Amino acid sequence: MTREAYIRITGRLRGNPRRIRLLEAVNRVLTGIVFFLYPFYLCRLFLDKDPFLLRAVVVPAVSFAAVSLFRQIFNAKRPYEKFDIPPVLRKDTSGKSFPSRHVFSVFMIGMTVFKHYPGAGLMLGAIGAALGAIRVAGGVHEPRDVAAGAAVGILCGAVGYYLI
Repeated sequence: MTREAYIRITGRLRGNPRRIRLLEAVNRVLTGIVFFLYPFYLCRLFLDKDPFLLRAVVVPAVSFAAVSLFRQIFNAKRPYEKFDIPPVLRKDTSGKSFPSRHVFSVFMIGMTVFKHYPGAGLMLGAIGAALGAIRVAGGVHEPRDVAAGAAVGILCGAVGYYLI
């Protein structure tokens, strides 16, 4: 991504506090929905004595740790660092942009839930896509970061739940 592309993507929000507040609110609400549903789903598996519970915890945990380690080693700069322009969404993290861990987490959880509730898993995928768009529009990730986060989340879920 170029500096001009970054400015074009985030430009409609810059200087418009109302739009920024709305973007931040939607970001929080969507993230909250996902991180409420996952423990709820795990409780449901526990109460049903479903043997899938162990995999529903281990696969996302191992995948999350692997993505976090990769991000730390790869340490890609965030758009606001590369182009020395403040992000629209409040963020002060340096590096660790690729892949987006927010988007990865939503897609990983979506794959986990999909195993028992395909409709809910697809809904989480839609939320993941919306969060990806928000993270790019907010200037904290490049499109490649969110695309990679989604792809890795889907891949980890497919391997962890369908191939192993």
